Amino acid sequence: MRVLLVSDTHVARRAKAVPEQVLVEAAIADVVIHAGDWVDVDVLDLFEASSRRVVGVYGNNDGADLRARLPEVARVELGGVRFAVVHETGPAEGRERRCAARYPDADVLVFGHSHIPWDTVADSGLRLLNPGSPTDRRRQPHHTYMTLTAEAGRIGDVVLHHLDRRAAPVAAPASRSYGGKGIRMRFPP
Repeated sequence: MRVLLVSDTHVARRAKAVPEQVLVEAAIADVVIHAGDWVDVDVLDLFEASSRRVVGVYGNNDGADLRARLPEVARVELGGVRFAVVHETGPAEGRERRCAARYPDADVLVFGHSHIPWDTVADSGLRLLNPGSPTDRRRQPHHTYMTLTAEAGRIGDVVLHHLDRRAAPVAAPASRSYGGKGIRMRFPP
């Protein structure tokens, strides 16, 4: 099962549209997980129209319309892997310990808010993933998102993708094929 992880799209505050590369990934993914700060309900509608399945939460910049449609915390099992999704996890220091205590029934926690890509494992075995932001890199060198596979109770092929800044954003995916390059992240066994 191919999963796209995205967060902090911030359309139309930080970007005019979701980048085409992200929409192409959404179209070929089995599931899109969005960790909040959509900002515009049209972005949720776009992902739902462009994807087979969307699992999402609201973030601190999401208004009443998004909060009415999305939970603060989402839980889903994909390929035998138990995912929890939340926007904010607090400061980086102590994050693994706090999140392991808060989400003891999850194998993977997907979060956003910082716009900083993150991939660590808590002592409990909980994997923490933040895909960064495809539209607002803040102090990071690249706009980013992640993909992974989930099957037989394990995740694999976790890749942090850097977006090509020269690519123009579009309103819908142009094709279902993707030839982009990702950077494979290191992760513990």
